Amino acid sequence: MSDFVNAATQSHAEVNRTLSLAFHTDPALSYILNDDAMRRQRLPILFDLLVEDDAQSGRVVHSAGHEAAALWRAPGKAESEPGPMLSELWSMLKIFGLALPRAQRVVEGIDRNRPKGDFWYLHFVGVRPEFQGKGWGGRIIREGLARADAEGLPSWLETATPENVPLYQRLGFVIQCEWDVPKGGPHFWGMMRQPSST
Repeated sequence: MSDFVNAATQSHAEVNRTLSLAFHTDPALSYILNDDAMRRQRLPILFDLLVEDDAQSGRVVHSAGHEAAALWRAPGKAESEPGPMLSELWSMLKIFGLALPRAQRVVEGIDRNRPKGDFWYLHFVGVRPEFQGKGWGGRIIREGLARADAEGLPSWLETATPENVPLYQRLGFVIQCEWDVPKGGPHFWGMMRQPSST
């Protein structure tokens, strides 16, 4: 577990870079920002907001060499507060522009299918492309799951990447629901992991 640290503010730029690179081919973000060049330009702006928000609402974790990063929202903090979201509306418009309706459809599906209650929410986890397939994703997720286990709390995530579902299942997550984003959007899996007592 010592390979992973809570991100200090000065590390947020590298966390942003890790997640922007990792999510460049993500099905949901590719659906929202469906132009490759635009996505490359705007994902760092999006993750600037998300990393700062999740640092205040939970934990931002990264590996020592920034191979992997994870954003966890603390129990009771899974949903964004209405106030900050309204204040960030201009930023959302700058990031998504005409793609904002697609972004809203994705967010609405996530919000509608996410359960209520106390759990750690794995908001985003990503591995830089050159380090993918080397176990970094599983290792950084286990770091967060160990904290959830210590607190006796479940963990929740959703994914639109079919290849990731078996990884999450090996980590103890169980599919709770599935849904399709309307108007040609991606298919999502919602998954919950109960705390381990071992």
